Amino acid sequence: MGKIRVAIVGVGNCASSLVQGIGYYAGREPESAVGLMHWGLGGYAPTDLEIVAAFDVDRRKVGRDVCEAIFARPNCTTVFHPDVEKTGTTVRMGRVLDGVSDHLAGQPEDRTFLVAEALEADAEEVVRVLREARAEVVVNYLPVGSEAAARFYAECALEAGCALVNCIPVFIASDPAWAARFEARGLPIVGDDIKAQLGATITHRTLTDLFARRGVKLDRTYQLNTGGNTDFLNMLNRSRLASKKTSKTEAVQSVAADRLADEDIHVGPSDYVAWQDDNKVCFLRMEGRLFGDVPMNLELRLSVEDSPNSAGVSIDAIRCAKLAMDRGVGGVLHGPSSWFMKHPPRQVSDDEAHREVETFIRG
Repeated sequence: MGKIRVAIVGVGNCASSLVQGIGYYAGREPESAVGLMHWGLGGYAPTDLEIVAAFDVDRRKVGRDVCEAIFARPNCTTVFHPDVEKTGTTVRMGRVLDGVSDHLAGQPEDRTFLVAEALEADAEEVVRVLREARAEVVVNYLPVGSEAAARFYAECALEAGCALVNCIPVFIASDPAWAARFEARGLPIVGDDIKAQLGATITHRTLTDLFARRGVKLDRTYQLNTGGNTDFLNMLNRSRLASKKTSKTEAVQSVAADRLADEDIHVGPSDYVAWQDDNKVCFLRMEGRLFGDVPMNLELRLSVEDSPNSAGVSIDAIRCAKLAMDRGVGGVLHGPSSWFMKHPPRQVSDDEAHREVETFIRG
């Protein structure tokens, strides 16, 4: 089937795990490969992704080959494949807009973004780079709260004729106006807000669905998360958190038997703990009533490396976007969006989302 030509926006921890993963699975046999939902997807292997363009604004990354930039600070995710081969793709200076929050200015240098002095790219420059690289799929890995920047790159993807995989909680695919524009151009879009392979949200959803299926009345619940990566540091600015909380909360509410009152559900990031680095710890509590209104509660602690936890999902989302391009399908890919994302345009149960994505893959 050939390679899938991928452009990355934001060369952070998630991009690092994605690029490491492409190299990690090279040469491995499908039957012995651990950590993938699909080895072959529509004829594409996980190693068929080729990074042909990349944008960032940090001076430690701009101007370097992607294979070096993914290990530059403030990235702090697990290095599970240190010998990433040169990609031949140099990280370009992107557009800052609201991609860097003002409150990061007082943080230690190895924990925050250091904006490069290079001239920021305008839309014309970004589109030119995407076209010259013959990019097919743009992957948005910008920081949470990058509303204007996410829309800037979505506009560039449209202009350059690229599919979009929107991994952050800025509502592009789930905005009917944006969805209509991608459909009109015949370009696929998968979004919004990547759902980890086995993370806090998918676990919370699964347990909420279990309560409903087993006739347990869910009265109240919380999901508190801590982490030490730049995403958690970025979210200390609560004004950047609105769409993230909406995305995570709606992912849980949508599978509850009865919608919980706002005061009875709290789902969202809680605090930044620097020494955790890319390790994310979720504290989950669910209170409910069994037969005879007898009360019960469940508490769970989940610890995962945040960025590798999403990389395998991204690989599948990218391959689905390319598969849609091969088939001449544009607009929102509803099955992949519902299975891979927290805030898809259409929320369905995970069982239904899984059936839909498998049906999509089979064509």
